[in-house]
Amino acid sequence: MKSTFLIYRGLLLICVLLAAAMPGLSSAADTLAKVRESQAITFAYLQAAPFSYTTEDNQVNGYAIDLCLKIANAVKKELKLPNLKIQYLPVNSVTRFSSIMEGKADIECGATTNTAERRNRVSFTIPHFFSSVRMIVKKNKGIRNWQDLKGKTIVTTKNATTLDLVNARSNVRALNIKLLEGQDHEISFNMVEQEQADAFAMDDVLLYSLRAKAKNPDDFIIVGDPLSVEPYSLMLRKDDAAFKNLVDREMMRLITDGEFEKLYKDWFTKPISNKQMNLAMPMGFLLRDSIRFPSDKTAD
Repeated sequence: MKSTFLIYRGLLLICVLLAAAMPGLSSAADTLAKVRESQAITFAYLQAAPFSYTTEDNQVNGYAIDLCLKIANAVKKELKLPNLKIQYLPVNSVTRFSSIMEGKADIECGATTNTAERRNRVSFTIPHFFSSVRMIVKKNKGIRNWQDLKGKTIVTTKNATTLDLVNARSNVRALNIKLLEGQDHEISFNMVEQEQADAFAMDDVLLYSLRAKAKNPDDFIIVGDPLSVEPYSLMLRKDDAAFKNLVDREMMRLITDGEFEKLYKDWFTKPISNKQMNLAMPMGFLLRDSIRFPSDKTAD
């Protein structure tokens, strides 16, 4: 009997030590309780303008940040916390997931793609953006879709998954495209500017951003049927029904009241970054259809 008791006590001690070593995981399923206790909510964000980024005066800003601030207001009302603090945790493309899963942040505010594989580890709310792979070309080249690239030169950025998509389209349509790789996005775009390539294929939101920063933005257009579609959603901890329901309700309210579309227009169709850049990117049909029938379950 004594030996059984000692074994039980040893196992209990191990459990206590493990729980103490992983405080984030122990509270992962009750975000609202965590926020109530700390009177603070933490946003994870990465440098992904215009979704989330740090301004020159070291302020965190962005389209996804504005959505998260709306959600924070809903949390403030729900928990009756008039002095709720907003905290920011900078992350990268890898640590954004662990920051949520380990409880270091409560919601990730950026441009993370909602996929079935990721939904095994985390939860997502209703998509706030749909990115697709298209191409930017000079307006006077007469290129309007992928079949117009037959025998022409296209560039994409080194190590980008876009390369496989373009290769697949070229092979299926027998386009005989010559493929080049730029060291980064700026170099790839410059190759189109300098007519070393006829087109640059990449995520359309990035192409709109590059066009907006160009010396002569009106010289370029973004064209081509989408080669892929990626729904961006705010990321939450998994198996936290109370917090997810609150976030989903607030997203639905923003959509129903028209605030969601206003935020989109402010960030994608009007000047931003001290009025120096305008993405001039109207809401696409995928996002428009999505907000007509909102769902956190996206097609994969």
